[in-house]
Amino acid sequence: MLDPIALARQFIDIPSVTGDEARMSEAAAAVLREIGLDVTLDPAAPDRPNVLAVTGQPRVLLCTHLDTVPPHFPSRLEDDWLFGRGACDTKGILASMLCATEALVRAGVSDFGLLLVVGEETDAVGAKHANATLDLPHVRFTVVGEPTESKFARAQKGGFKFTLRVRGRAAHSGYPQLGRSASLQLLDLLQRVRETDWGHDAVLGPGTANIGVIRAGRAANIVPDAAEAHVFVRVVDSAAAVRERVANIVQHAELPVEWSEDTSNDPQRLETLPDEPETVVSFNTDVPHLTRFGKPLLVGPGSILVAHGADERIVVSEMQAAVDLYRRTIVRLLERAR
Repeated sequence: MLDPIALARQFIDIPSVTGDEARMSEAAAAVLREIGLDVTLDPAAPDRPNVLAVTGQPRVLLCTHLDTVPPHFPSRLEDDWLFGRGACDTKGILASMLCATEALVRAGVSDFGLLLVVGEETDAVGAKHANATLDLPHVRFTVVGEPTESKFARAQKGGFKFTLRVRGRAAHSGYPQLGRSASLQLLDLLQRVRETDWGHDAVLGPGTANIGVIRAGRAANIVPDAAEAHVFVRVVDSAAAVRERVANIVQHAELPVEWSEDTSNDPQRLETLPDEPETVVSFNTDVPHLTRFGKPLLVGPGSILVAHGADERIVVSEMQAAVDLYRRTIVRLLERAR
């Protein structure tokens, strides 16, 4: 019988930063084959395979991602905490899902499957590839695993990532009047980003904008001729509304400005289960990119508040309890799917 703690540690100790998921895909596939599922490795990009594992004619899918953010660091146990890159996002979740799968198969339950995808932390290439290529016509529900503190999310904010690029004119910094500072123009634009009302929703709360990356200039004694910034908006109304706001921000710039929409998706309203705890989340997931696989649910052990950090961790007892959470969720959804 699989041990979720040992399995999670095995997975955490395999580096799988986005773009380098192959070893993790193979490891998860090997466990699923041992459980007895039919397993397919399907490259979403060169040397970056998704994993599809099914038993019977799947009506319900468990889905989570195989990649992590950098940097990798190995697992360690301290009291009731399991630390390591991916502990809660989402290798601990994957371990709970696989242990639940083993329990279901031992009990003779079939007609469900697992879809494990690459690239969730950047461009969702794995989910998009699966959505475009997989033919699973009988699937009615997909349970996406992300750290929600074991509560079913009834809604998640959307996402809108964009890049601003400003072109100026270089000059000697002793004579700034001969140049046009791209940095100063970018700072003006970013101030408008900070001052913009990004919307409000009664359930999701306020939309927010994070100025995540700023790059500019060549040296301190040169008026910068180029500057750029990467901004991520947590969407509460619609991607179209955010798109209009960004266009309004740049239209009055005094220097040439180009902006690109890098990724976008609308907020999501999600299925929940009666008598199970609920929550609302502000982070993004693969849910918007899995439109062909029935109604989405979003639930998993762990807290997003420690994901991506230097002390990423998950409570061991919550991860163990999630084995039964996923087991009973599959059983309940199979009953509804009949």
